[in-house]
Amino acid sequence: MNKKFVQWLYIFVGVMALGLGAHAQPGPKNFKNPIIPGFAPDPTITKVGEDYYLANSSFEFFPAVPIYHSKDLVNWQLISYAVSNSDYLPELRQVDPNRGIYAPTLRYHDGLFYMITTCVRCGDNFYVTAKDPRGPWSEPVWVEGDRGIDPDLFWDDDGKVYYSGTGILDKSKAPWKQANGIWIQQIDLKTGKLLGKKTQLTFGHAAEAHYTEGPHIYKIKGKYYLIVAEGGTGSSHAVSVFRSDKVKGPYEPFQNNPVMTHRNMGYKAFIHTTGHADLIETQNGEWWSVMLAKRNFGGKTMLARESFLTKVEWHNGWPIFNGPVNRVLEVDKRPNLPWSPFPAKPTRYHFDDKNLELEFNFLRNPASKWYALTKGQLAIDVRPETGDMNKVSPSMVLHRTRDLQYVASTQVSLKNRKDNEAAGLVVYRNKDNWYQFVLKGDKVELSYYRKGKLIEVASEPYIADSAVLKIVASKDIKLYFSYGESEKQLRSIGGSVNADATSDNIALGFNGPYVGMYATSHNQVSNKKAYFDWFEYKGLDDKNGQ
Repeated sequence: MNKKFVQWLYIFVGVMALGLGAHAQPGPKNFKNPIIPGFAPDPTITKVGEDYYLANSSFEFFPAVPIYHSKDLVNWQLISYAVSNSDYLPELRQVDPNRGIYAPTLRYHDGLFYMITTCVRCGDNFYVTAKDPRGPWSEPVWVEGDRGIDPDLFWDDDGKVYYSGTGILDKSKAPWKQANGIWIQQIDLKTGKLLGKKTQLTFGHAAEAHYTEGPHIYKIKGKYYLIVAEGGTGSSHAVSVFRSDKVKGPYEPFQNNPVMTHRNMGYKAFIHTTGHADLIETQNGEWWSVMLAKRNFGGKTMLARESFLTKVEWHNGWPIFNGPVNRVLEVDKRPNLPWSPFPAKPTRYHFDDKNLELEFNFLRNPASKWYALTKGQLAIDVRPETGDMNKVSPSMVLHRTRDLQYVASTQVSLKNRKDNEAAGLVVYRNKDNWYQFVLKGDKVELSYYRKGKLIEVASEPYIADSAVLKIVASKDIKLYFSYGESEKQLRSIGGSVNADATSDNIALGFNGPYVGMYATSHNQVSNKKAYFDWFEYKGLDDKNGQ
């Protein structure tokens, strides 16, 4: 049976099931956090009618700034990237790990979507626009003048547009050592020029607060509200709120700040590092907040910073986050919105389309196209670049790791392999922390980097042109590897391998883990191509609230 037909049949069955299910029940009472699992930090949200759109930071990975769509704030579907044209952001081709695209702000105004963000050490701040969030998005407009990271855009009632950034305008007025702050300035969105004078709005609420950042301004019932992150995006992360009668302040802090934090719950809390919030009001008058947080799996943060959802209510003109518990919960009552799940996608990618599926990313912005989709295969050039190199885009096609437990597999072919030529699977976080499971020369090899140290796990003879490679990630923070000439004839290699090299505990930094396909000639020139018949990623975790 044609693989393309099977995919469409799968989607059709999902749509039919969705339609029948809608008559059977209105949907579950609860939802389960995170709403976007895996590498999905710094969420920002906007609304158009009954449709919601969310964006995340993406750091050194490309395409940049994933855009998601939802109608119920719980079920989300990846629909585009704000920067997907490789010519639009060449600055992202040679950035260090954990640099690149930092926290964005996504907004909609007068028929146009705006996404503004910072490319750290690769050009500073820019924004792009689109009439349709699915694209096309415009070329970047670079913001002129001193900027600061984590930019925000706010349209006031008089038509003026304001840009908020981070930093201290007058260092002599810094209230404490290592203080940071939020400032505001008018912006001309036609040119990207900042207009007039900057005004310092806050240094943060808590005494000795570090890393005040992530500003968002809203006007609600005649008052201006400023929400910020402070404490850093680690265990001290928090959300604080300020209020003013004027857009440029002065802003008074809420005496009950921080309005959301898990920093007082200790290191054993399952959900931790909560912060960097953005607010949205539903068409039914409810208020909700998206924010980042991490999950603790036996003392390990395996999935980096993810996107979470919690309710917000207004008491005496101030926002209360998920009162009275004042916590982000793993299972919570879902928003008063029609239950709107998307049809499930096939877990196996057959490479039958003209373009790669949206779920796939590259490490940095490739300077040339070293891959092709042809005859139901993904062909990847076997190039000299390796995964442990810095400031390069190796031949990697990566899929975000969405689950603690998952199965990832592929069928790969690399004929007449020399000893330096390899192709197969990787589990990747950064150049110092990643796993490689590859056909190399006349062997199959398994090794990994942990804190920059290469650890060779196993090597076994293998001369066939192609192989099925399979990785299983388990809840005990182990990886299990197997290989063979077909899916029905797999044998294990390497036993159980510690999976924590790509955890936050070891890899550190701001980005998140991936699993995917890889080819390299290890610093030597090669004219070979590795062919991947299919790639499968199947999560084994339960994500459904009941």
